[in-house]
Amino acid sequence: MSKFDQAKMLMKMRKVQKELQKEIVRAEAGDGAVIVEVNGEMKIKNVTIDPDSVDLNDIGQLENWVEEAVKAAIAQSQKMAAEKMQPMMGGLGNLGM
Repeated sequence: MSKFDQAKMLMKMRKVQKELQKEIVRAEAGDGAVIVEVNGEMKIKNVTIDPDSVDLNDIGQLENWVEEAVKAAIAQSQKMAAEKMQPMMGGLGNLGM
């Protein structure tokens, strides 16, 4: 792979990374009691908790829902990022990384 091709590949990767910053995935738990939004870089952008769905006497359940929603959102984000990066992964072997 020529230096020019390597530079093109790196530019494409940077473009995809910028796109992933803007992409948002959403996961919920507890039938919508907890909603977590994560971008394509796996950064949490928003957490919403429906107060009508939460029993303050059972904070453990709320904690479980938050954990479940965060894990699901991150997994979706990872999958999305992998799908967007997949077309370029074949060319990376020639970059010497």
